[in-house]
Amino acid sequence: MIEQYSYTDEGWNVLMESGEWKIGMLRHNERFSKFSELEIHMLTDEAFVLLAGSATLNTDSEQVEMKPLTVYNIPAGVWHHIVVSEDASVLVVENRNTSKENTKKKYLNTQGGRV
Repeated sequence: MIEQYSYTDEGWNVLMESGEWKIGMLRHNERFSKFSELEIHMLTDEAFVLLAGSATLNTDSEQVEMKPLTVYNIPAGVWHHIVVSEDASVLVVENRNTSKENTKKKYLNTQGGRV
């Protein structure tokens, strides 16, 4: 049986979980419309694939304009945030145990510095 999953709403949503991993879809919303925060997953990598629109992947020290259908991996322990266009769709693959319990966030002030 072929299972099908889709997501056309705003923001982040887990589409499916299987074994040790999960797949989600990330789309534009307030959180992903600007570079105002960073997060770090302490135990797990996180991979991003731009399917439509445009997106910028940010770390503490780097900013990459994503190319469609290219896999971008953020290793565990790297601060990061993605900013997407209003028409963007980004596939996200991560370990199933990625959660609030092993993720930290820090927020940036309006001048781009750390709060």
